[in-house]
Amino acid sequence: MSSTARPTKEPESSPADLDLTRFKDEAPEHEPVDRLTQLSQEDIEVMLRSGIDPREEGRSGSFFQMDHSVLQCHVNTPGVEFLPMGRALTKYNGLDEYWWRALSPTKDAYTVRADQHIDSGYFIRVEPDAIVDYPLQACMYLSEDKLAQGVHNVVIAEEGSHLHLITGCATAAHVRSGLHVGASEFYVKKGATISFTMIHNWPEEMAVRPRTGIVVEEGGTFISNYVCLVAAEDMQSYPTATLRGRGAVATFNSVLLARPGSLFDTGSRIVMEAEECRGDIISRAVSTGGRVIARGHIIGAADRVKAHLECKGLLLSDEGVIHAIPELEGRRSDVEMTHEAAVGKIARDEIEYLMARGLTEDEATGLIIRGFLSLDIVGLPPALKAELDAMIADTEGAT
Repeated sequence: MSSTARPTKEPESSPADLDLTRFKDEAPEHEPVDRLTQLSQEDIEVMLRSGIDPREEGRSGSFFQMDHSVLQCHVNTPGVEFLPMGRALTKYNGLDEYWWRALSPTKDAYTVRADQHIDSGYFIRVEPDAIVDYPLQACMYLSEDKLAQGVHNVVIAEEGSHLHLITGCATAAHVRSGLHVGASEFYVKKGATISFTMIHNWPEEMAVRPRTGIVVEEGGTFISNYVCLVAAEDMQSYPTATLRGRGAVATFNSVLLARPGSLFDTGSRIVMEAEECRGDIISRAVSTGGRVIARGHIIGAADRVKAHLECKGLLLSDEGVIHAIPELEGRRSDVEMTHEAAVGKIARDEIEYLMARGLTEDEATGLIIRGFLSLDIVGLPPALKAELDAMIADTEGAT
């Protein structure tokens, strides 16, 4: 594993916007399982709604963490290491070449907390030129009410390799509140590809603070797909991809449904430091009464780079708010960057058009919403896309 330079400028930590004393740090130990199907039927149903297949059909390996305990971590395809973070830190002598190299531990109060409270997480390394035909899956699960879960994940795709990772974050049905702080670092080497799909399935009083840094080298590609169609009290996320090699590519797709009482402050940043890089940030947000702050920031710091930022919001209630904040920052004369932002309601003529063809008003509204949220996510496995389509279909009842 080759060395990666630490960011030259490390921001000072900002105070937490949450009262962290609301949450407890201790949780009971949970025993490992041989198969995820050994978990309770209730847990299995929650996993399925979070994109995790307990039977592991069409999966190359699985990681499952309940509270602070890793219940399972294994891989069944050659050319891939998949380890609990504790084992990886021991095996690689602290992972100094990658630990806090794509993300600063002093970025804010939550990275500080993640640095001080490491309750595990996962380590993935794909060997050079290895192609992982089926996705790996990882589930971060809370079974204790009011628990603070802190994890640190490191994912490395060596030169010429390909990986798809699906992460499902969720809680047991009886859990009403908690805090999830996840520090994740991705390293995409020359000509490699990582496709990362995250599905959040949180309770209504959950606070979520993922912090993510990505480094992409020459000819590498990073694709992020983020989906949250359930209520969450307070979710804040702003991953940053730094494109350091010629022709590197980063794409962020997000689909959000903000129900009453939800706050989503989310977005993405792409920093293009090398020539001929490409970047896209595409978000879709529907508010049925919740608040969405949709951010996007693209920095063109090299010649012959191209990027597009697209943020579209659909308001279905006067109680909801969608605040789109697109930013383009060109630092060289030979850059091509565009953005498009739009927030509005469902057009009445669209509803009437569908009603004229035999649909009720509710059916017409639901069909339009499903079409709006059905973003074509690049690299999504067909089975998972079918699961997400079913979740989107369920949003008709939220209106």
